[in-house]
Amino acid sequence: MRQNRGKVAVMLAAAGLVIIFAMWGPEMLAGYRDNATLNQVTVETVETSGEGYRYTMSSNEKLYLLSKCLNSQNQPGSERSRLVTLQNEEEVNYEEITGAYAFVVNRQGPSEKEITEEDIFRICNEEIQKLRERGVLPDEVKEVTSSAYNVELYSAIDVLEPRNNVAVWKVSLATGKQNADKSGKLLDAYIDADTGKIYEFYVRTDTFWNEMEPDAMVASWAEYMALSEPEPYESENPLLENTPFFAKYRFEDSEDESTVVTVGFYEGINELYLKITK
Repeated sequence: MRQNRGKVAVMLAAAGLVIIFAMWGPEMLAGYRDNATLNQVTVETVETSGEGYRYTMSSNEKLYLLSKCLNSQNQPGSERSRLVTLQNEEEVNYEEITGAYAFVVNRQGPSEKEITEEDIFRICNEEIQKLRERGVLPDEVKEVTSSAYNVELYSAIDVLEPRNNVAVWKVSLATGKQNADKSGKLLDAYIDADTGKIYEFYVRTDTFWNEMEPDAMVASWAEYMALSEPEPYESENPLLENTPFFAKYRFEDSEDESTVVTVGFYEGINELYLKITK
């Protein structure tokens, strides 16, 4: 009998311990965890939505956005023409922009992932060499130097979706050099601030239009830019170009939008250009 009472006592004691632990155990464990992490610095990697979104745009999408932004500043008398005045402002107020696209000076400077002003001339010359080897630029095109050229960082922005933007360096022959011999010189170029690729250029050359192969040039440039294959494009208004020597091409992007790229030549001044603007 005593033995049975002992077993019952042990069972009651065990049940009591279980009840006590159920009541106080979680709080005690939480206290131990708090003491273990209190005043301790921990590092956790998280993904921020939207961060780096601009760098996920395809090459065709970036080309389209940049072309729309460059064209937006070439529309005198329209609402978009006022966007040019924003280039003199320190910050862009998107609520005050009436157009859908803006091309403005980037006052904040390049990010850590973008080409710096110190490196842009070296990168530009490397890309010029690549385009010479590809037959896009004539062999006589000379390198650019900081003493003869000006550079400015711009942002091409989709105003309705500001996260969609492309940073580009504009490299231009300095104003004081305009009366100098321009033969074989780069006059203007837009360069991707992320990749260093040359979107658009104007150069003086000793080569004539009948010696050039625009189809092969634009196909090689498209491969260099990692774009889709170009399609011949017949303009409804041939007078858009101030020269009879040109060929136009269309590039489609994933949104069924298209960008027109023109390879042309100004006879007399022997100026070759590849442009993504109208």
